[in-house]
Amino acid sequence: METNSKKNSRRTFIKTTALTGLGISIIPRHVMGKGFIPPSDKLNIAVIGGGGKGYSDAINTWNNGASNIVAICDVDWNQSKALMEKFPNAARYKDFRKLLDGRNDIDAITVSTPDHTHAVIAMAAIQSGKHVYVQKPLTHDIYEARMLTEAANKYQVVTQMGNQGASGNGVKQMTKWFDEGMIGSVNQVHVWTNRPVWPQGIATPTEKPALLDGLDWDTWIGPSQWVDYHPLYHPFKWRGWWNFGTGALGDMGCHLMDPPYRVLGLGYPTEVESSVGAVFKKDWSPEYLPESCPPSSRTQLKFSASAKNKSEVTLTWSDGGLRPFHPDLIPADHPIGDNDSTNGVIMIGEKGIMTCGTYGRAPKVYLNNGELITFTDDKKDILPEHGHHSSWVEACKEGFGKAKHKALTSSFDYAGPLTESVLMGNLAIRSYMLRQETKPNQFQYPGRKKLLWDGINMTVKNFDEANQFVKREYREGWQLQ
Repeated sequence: METNSKKNSRRTFIKTTALTGLGISIIPRHVMGKGFIPPSDKLNIAVIGGGGKGYSDAINTWNNGASNIVAICDVDWNQSKALMEKFPNAARYKDFRKLLDGRNDIDAITVSTPDHTHAVIAMAAIQSGKHVYVQKPLTHDIYEARMLTEAANKYQVVTQMGNQGASGNGVKQMTKWFDEGMIGSVNQVHVWTNRPVWPQGIATPTEKPALLDGLDWDTWIGPSQWVDYHPLYHPFKWRGWWNFGTGALGDMGCHLMDPPYRVLGLGYPTEVESSVGAVFKKDWSPEYLPESCPPSSRTQLKFSASAKNKSEVTLTWSDGGLRPFHPDLIPADHPIGDNDSTNGVIMIGEKGIMTCGTYGRAPKVYLNNGELITFTDDKKDILPEHGHHSSWVEACKEGFGKAKHKALTSSFDYAGPLTESVLMGNLAIRSYMLRQETKPNQFQYPGRKKLLWDGINMTVKNFDEANQFVKREYREGWQLQ
């Protein structure tokens, strides 16, 4: 394994050899002209998962040649076709383990795979001394988020989770408003999304269609429990299955819960309770579908007062088209959250209400005295997605612990606890869906209760059966080390 000192000395070696007469010339920046980036200043990045969001993650970290995309890894090259055509000289892999074992010139890795493989890929990269950018949610379950957070500090690598709104000007403005005391202490937060926009609340498929040509299904399954290939899993529809995805909450929670979590300085929740939308059979009896995420859900998380916010906070999450009722303080003809009110955040304080849309867009404050304060982002982002990727790239060049690293908006020190809080909702949803047979055709639902959470020890204190959802069972050979 390449050590941190060896990896970080690669550029230093290139520059030093020019001074020792080994024949390598370093031409000063000013000689080459404005905008020129010497090869020794470029980060070598490997992309793992090159389709969908993986494509934009690669393009944004590459940033018109500011970094090198040296390798692309995807279990299904059809999904990464556009990216491979964009970077024809990048090495190609299907198994991330072969990539990590076979290359010593890689500085950093982006992970844009389905949720169930985030942790094992990111952990292997971290332990190899690679900086990592991981799409949201950071991990599939709570235990994995804690392990990645600890590993990033242990191996001293630069990290960022892909909730790009965290770097946006809207969230920064909301933080400024709150810190100035504009709405006072907050005790209620509502967060909602129109997701899922993929199948959820459906029966597990039983047919066995032919495997897609060129798809490495075994590696795609990774640490999850084995199931045969089906188009209801890959591509994209994996989000609605607990074996692979984290449902609507996992998909959008790290985007939409980020503003209140950040603005209010929240920590681990203390308790959680959920209810879910029912699925019915043709005879209108309830359908039990424990492997599929529910079609809709509502979750309530409670947080203790923080150093920033002096009140306890009740945060209510809604998905599947459910949303909070329109607050009286907001005029009836005003949207709440996004322009169409389908996604958003409302923070209710002593002096007024602060609201925003997805990614912290279009923040507003409605004061109790009737005044409306809006934010016009006149500082247009020069870089895509608020510079969320480029700030990570620059921090990687600076190295762990430098000022630029500390300035990252979603390094794992922050993203880990945020992800744990998001996934606490899924723990409650899955506990709510538990069913136990007491007599033939008679069932009880013991998990339909408020769960008391010990965040430090990652333990539900009043319902032990719920703790099975803190850490999943890994397939043989895929344990998180």
